Amino acid sequence: MPQPQPPVTDQRTDRPDRPVHRLVASPAGRIHLVEQGSGPLVLLVHGFPESWYSWRHQLPALAAAGFRAVAVDVRGYGRSSRPDAVEAYRMLDLVADNVAVVEALGERSAVVVGHDWGANIAAHSALLRPDVFRAVGLLSVPYTPPGGPRPTEAFARMSDPAGPFGGQEFYVSYFQEPGRAEAEIEPDVRGWLAGLYAALSADTMPGPGEPDPHFVAPGGRMRDRFPTAGRLPSWLSEEDLDVYAGEFERTGLTGALNRYRNMDRDWADLAAHAGAPITQPSLFLGGGLDASTTWLSDAIEAYPVTLPGLSASHVLDGCGHWLQQERPEETNRLLTEWLTGLPA
Repeated sequence: MPQPQPPVTDQRTDRPDRPVHRLVASPAGRIHLVEQGSGPLVLLVHGFPESWYSWRHQLPALAAAGFRAVAVDVRGYGRSSRPDAVEAYRMLDLVADNVAVVEALGERSAVVVGHDWGANIAAHSALLRPDVFRAVGLLSVPYTPPGGPRPTEAFARMSDPAGPFGGQEFYVSYFQEPGRAEAEIEPDVRGWLAGLYAALSADTMPGPGEPDPHFVAPGGRMRDRFPTAGRLPSWLSEEDLDVYAGEFERTGLTGALNRYRNMDRDWADLAAHAGAPITQPSLFLGGGLDASTTWLSDAIEAYPVTLPGLSASHVLDGCGHWLQQERPEETNRLLTEWLTGLPA
């Protein structure tokens, strides 16, 4: 049976009122993107485990507000190239892809906005290429400057049996070994995605006192901590889930998971930028029920130093991790207000 595909709409570039799918050259080989509207370029970068489709609500809203909105499939996802080498997914390569997209679209600069891993990619794009990215918006994951302890060592300490989590394995550590997470996910991609989306959504996440889905019990699997009711979060329709599942059933999860397997390489690659602030105009949007917001509250408090150009910061009460899908209207309003207030 053919797998569901994201709806491919008008392929012509003379209809700025409708989304257009394109492939452009990049260091990865090709990047698939969807664009809508005309005006200043806004590059939208998704996180794990998603795709350009995560921005389906923002594309028409930003286009209507007078922007050229472009949502990419990050390398390893969807219709973008999927290099074989694990090290091909380091942060420097993903920043280079973003620069290549801006150039392929005939632009000299862009505002870059990211969610989840996309927020990290957006932040480092702004940090490393301020000549290209004139402003940066971060959704769900706060900016933390490069530096600090080696990431895998820090995550391993979180799994210490004598530590506060009682020997449970942090999900980032669980993702490190090639093939391990794939063996859990790929036999039932749709079910695993539905479980993860529900685990981190405000209306379906585990309640207080229930096991934390960010940790894996010894000998267990991530999905053992996912909600068991089988109810999709309110923002996710069966058709939306079909789109996400269809893409990952076609591509597998290795390209997406390889982002996690490069955190130590990124730590070494970015050592010269340890502690560096992002000085361009910036925006942060977080969910009040999102662990990324609560665990990294110190990073948010440090924004006067790390994001001195911050012009708007909002934590949405009662919102989970999938912010621009859980609260599309509020996210669209805050994004367009910030974008229209940026210097030309």
